[in-house]
Amino acid sequence: RYKSVVTPQRAAVAIACCWIVSFLVGLTPMFGWNNLNKMQRTQELNGSHTDFVIMCQFETVISMEYMVYFNFFVWVLPPLLLMLLIYLEVFNLIRKQLNKKVSSSSNDPQKYYGKELKIAKSLALVLFLFALSWLPLHVLNCITLFCPSCQTPHILTYIAIFLTHGNSAMNPIVYAFRIKKFRTAFLQIWNQYFCCKTNKNATSTTMVETAN
Repeated sequence: RYKSVVTPQRAAVAIACCWIVSFLVGLTPMFGWNNLNKMQRTQELNGSHTDFVIMCQFETVISMEYMVYFNFFVWVLPPLLLMLLIYLEVFNLIRKQLNKKVSSSSNDPQKYYGKELKIAKSLALVLFLFALSWLPLHVLNCITLFCPSCQTPHILTYIAIFLTHGNSAMNPIVYAFRIKKFRTAFLQIWNQYFCCKTNKNATSTTMVETAN
C-alpha cells in the first residue's frame, strides 16, 4: 500500500509541514521567549543607569526553560524515543522474516528482506548520529537549568553547538554512501545543476518518446 498511501502530493505536504513547524519552534525565542526581560529586571535591581548592553552568548540570550521544557522535552526527546521504538520493531519484524525458510518461488524473501535490513540499518545510523549530535547540548542545557551553581566550560557548549549544526551535513553523506538510490539521485542533481550536465539516459528516452 506504500505507493497508494505515500503520493508525491502527500509527501510534499508532509515536508512543508515539517519545515513550517521547525521554523515556528526554532524562532520561538524571537517571538518573546528569551532572557531580555530577565536581564532588564536584573539591571534595574542593580540600580545601574548605564546603557543596556547584551552579551551575545547562547546561554545568556536563550531561555533555558525554552530549551529544556519546550525544545528538548517536547520536540526532541519524545520523537527520538518514538523513532527508537519503531526501529526496534522494524528490526524485530525483519529478523523474524529472515529466520523463516527461504521459499522456492522466484520472489526470494531472503533477498528482499536483506535489502530492507540494509535500508533500516542506514536509517538507524541517521537516528544514532542525530542522538549523538543533539543530546550533548540538551544535557548541558539541563545541567544549566537544574543546577545553576554548576559551571560547565564554555568550550564544551561550543563543541555541543557545533555538533548540532554538523548533524545537518551528516545525513546526505550517510544517505549517499549507504543507499544506492539516494547516491544516484545526488549525482544526477550535482551533474545537472552544478556541472551543467544532462542525464544522457533521460535525454535519449525523451527523444524517443518525442519521435513516437
